[in-house]
Amino acid sequence: MALGAYGIKRPADTLPDDMEVIVHFAASRDVSTTTSLFTMAANTVLSPHYHNGSTGGNSGVEILGGLYDLQLPSTVFAQKGIYTVYVRPAEIRCKITDCGILSSLPNVKGLVIDINNVPAQFRSRFQPHNLVGYRIEYLQLNGEKVHNFYRLVTSNFFCQPVTANLTSPNQVSPRYTYTNSQTELIFCTLTPTSAPSNNPNAIPFIGQPGQNIIITNTFFNPIVLDIEMVDHDFETLAIALYGNQSKSIDDGIYTLYDFADNIYKQYDLYEVRDQYNDQLYEVRANRGNNIDFSKTFINVTV
Repeated sequence: MALGAYGIKRPADTLPDDMEVIVHFAASRDVSTTTSLFTMAANTVLSPHYHNGSTGGNSGVEILGGLYDLQLPSTVFAQKGIYTVYVRPAEIRCKITDCGILSSLPNVKGLVIDINNVPAQFRSRFQPHNLVGYRIEYLQLNGEKVHNFYRLVTSNFFCQPVTANLTSPNQVSPRYTYTNSQTELIFCTLTPTSAPSNNPNAIPFIGQPGQNIIITNTFFNPIVLDIEMVDHDFETLAIALYGNQSKSIDDGIYTLYDFADNIYKQYDLYEVRDQYNDQLYEVRANRGNNIDFSKTFINVTV
C-alpha cells in the first residue's frame, strides 16, 4: 500500500491450448483403494467465456478473464467414486542445445534451444518475446526433477552462432548473435544469470548443454477440484422424503415421483408369512428397470 500497489491479481485469459488437465480417480477414500491417473485434452473439457453486450467488452471476441466452463463427459466420469481434477499450465519438455553468450554482449549469458527439439504443438510459442515470464525447471540425468529450483525467462529472440577469437589464437568459443530472420535457434535470457556484486565468482546455474528441461507458462495458478460421484444427492434424497408417492393396492407397486411428477423409482411391497399364515416380514424390493409406466401420477390421481 505504501507503494500504491494493490489489486494486483489479474484474471487469467488463457486459452485451453495452454492448459493441461490431469484426472486422478479413486473408488473410495480408503487407503487400500486402487487408483488411476489419466489426462484429458484441455480444449475438449474447458472453454472460456467471452464478453457480451452487457459485460462491457468486445462481444464474442474478447475473453472474459477468469471465467471458464468445465464440462465433465459422462462417458469418463460414469463410475462412482472420487475424481480429483488437476488443471495446470501446459508443460513444454525439450532439451538445452547450448549455454552460450552474445557476441556483442559477452556478459549476457542464456540458453539456446533448437526449435526442432520442441514438440510440434508448442513450436508456435517459440517466437520473439513470446516466452517472457515462462518458468524453466531442470531434470537430472536419472529423469528426476531438480526440486524447488527454477529460472524465469526475461527475453527470447532468434539467433545464429558466430565464431569469436579469444585472447589466445588457439582458443575459439561459440557465441551467438540476434537475427531478425526466423531460424531454428532461440536464445533465451534468464533471471538470475549474473553473479551478485558481493560475490562475483558465484555465477548462477542456468543449465547444461544436453540437459532436459520443462518450460511452463505462468499465465495462471494450478487449480485442483475434488469431485465425488455418488448415487444420491440432496435432490434425490428430498424426492424420497417430500416427493409425491403412490401405492397400488392390487399389485403392491409403490411409486416415487420426482418434483415434476415423473416416475423416479418403483418398488414391490409384499409380506412374507409362515405356513400358519402368520406375518414374518414386510418387504420392499426395488423393481430396477422393470417400471410400470401405467402408474404415472396423472393416471393415478385423475
